[in-house]
Amino acid sequence: MGKPTGFMEFRRLSEASLPVAERLKNYQEFVLHLTDDQAKTQGARCMDCGIPFCSNGCPVNNVIPDWNDLVYRGNWREALDVLHSTNNFPDFTGRICPATCEAACTLNINDDAVGIKSIEHAIIDKGWEQGWVTPQPPASKTGKKVAVVGSGPAGMAAAQQLARVGHDVTVFEKNDRIGGLLRYGIPDFKFEKSNIDRRVAQMQAEGVTFRTGVFIGKDADLGIVNNLAKQTIAPETLLAEFDAVVLSGGAETPRDLPAPGRELSGIYNAMQFLPQQNRVNAGDVLPEQIKATGKHVIVIGGGDTGSDCVGTSNRHGALSVTQFEVMPRPPEQENRSLVWPNWPLKLRTSSSHDEGCQRDWAVSTKEFIGSDGKVEKLRAVRVEWKDGKMNEIAGSEFELKADLVLLAMGFVSPVQKVLDAFGVEKDARGNIKADTETYRTSVGKVFAAGDMRRGQSLVVWAIREGRQCARAVDEFLMGSSVLPR
Repeated sequence: MGKPTGFMEFRRLSEASLPVAERLKNYQEFVLHLTDDQAKTQGARCMDCGIPFCSNGCPVNNVIPDWNDLVYRGNWREALDVLHSTNNFPDFTGRICPATCEAACTLNINDDAVGIKSIEHAIIDKGWEQGWVTPQPPASKTGKKVAVVGSGPAGMAAAQQLARVGHDVTVFEKNDRIGGLLRYGIPDFKFEKSNIDRRVAQMQAEGVTFRTGVFIGKDADLGIVNNLAKQTIAPETLLAEFDAVVLSGGAETPRDLPAPGRELSGIYNAMQFLPQQNRVNAGDVLPEQIKATGKHVIVIGGGDTGSDCVGTSNRHGALSVTQFEVMPRPPEQENRSLVWPNWPLKLRTSSSHDEGCQRDWAVSTKEFIGSDGKVEKLRAVRVEWKDGKMNEIAGSEFELKADLVLLAMGFVSPVQKVLDAFGVEKDARGNIKADTETYRTSVGKVFAAGDMRRGQSLVVWAIREGRQCARAVDEFLMGSSVLPR
């Protein structure tokens, strides 16, 4: 806890942001972390609640009251150590986690929750500024070799944990840069990629080897992923060269919208649109980049990916941006006594929405309409939900001008042919079948973690699974493990 009476004395303070007009001019992060004094005051709000539900609400079980108290007392270095004890990459989660811990905060029952995420952000940024985040190479080597397929947060967490206990770890990434969906699925204005680069440098100093442009699978399947991989390695080769293999790729198969006119040009999945801007920001030249400049943009899907499309379109200079969601408009405020400490369904407005967007709910797309092979407008209908079923409202059809349509309706599974190449058993949703105790797949010495095992999820869940999978791999290789779960 912080100050015993702090929650009664101080109000929650949100992190400051640069003005909309300024931040729309570039793709840089615009959220400013708390000052030392502000973080101390916010840490003081952590009450002596007895049972810290926040730690259970956090997928990596961060020891939140401890580092809140340490920040309140000015012990920043110790706070960083406590933070790192459960989370390899608080610089990731401190920026892009939705903060399920705050929903579970005891203070959130009848007041504003402790600003846990903002304090975490302040701790890790100070850690980097002070030079406290350093490599932790192993004291000795085990002689065991582990391959990690996929370099997103699950793969990075697993690789770092395994390297720190002495295994020789090689991370394989099909793209040209490390980071997976962290690198190419999240806009730079939410998460600058220097955050990944400095962690990669730390991990290399700890002994991790990164190999980019390598697709693990069959040569014939290379084209289903992208055209950036320059080498293919068969699963059989990987299994012969390594003592264990961790499959930790992302859920990259997007949910499509097979409405009439879907074949028209100008209609793209979000993950065709978003990665291109990240590549341009990194210095790549894309002569045929998908741009929203001067266009009427419609984003279908009301989640985070849709919000990212909104923010990127506004930075391109779109004429208008409209976002549809097929589900009803959520309530402005949840019924806390009913849902606490669980993650509530309520209206969430992102920074991208604040930058300019027309939002609409309970809308279903009926048809894409165009000429000369190019989309020009969208026909939609309003719907109502009753007994869990969607019904169209008679006479509610309408049309909207659409020069660019972005489909951001989530992801259904990992790339199936990659899983098929390994021959692993899958669950009903097309994910790898493996439990959360051993993380073992149906194929000997092959483990799975993150989106490939659990489906599309949060970065913080990926880190949790990567850490737990690393312990399982270490136990498999050595008979026991000192790594935490």
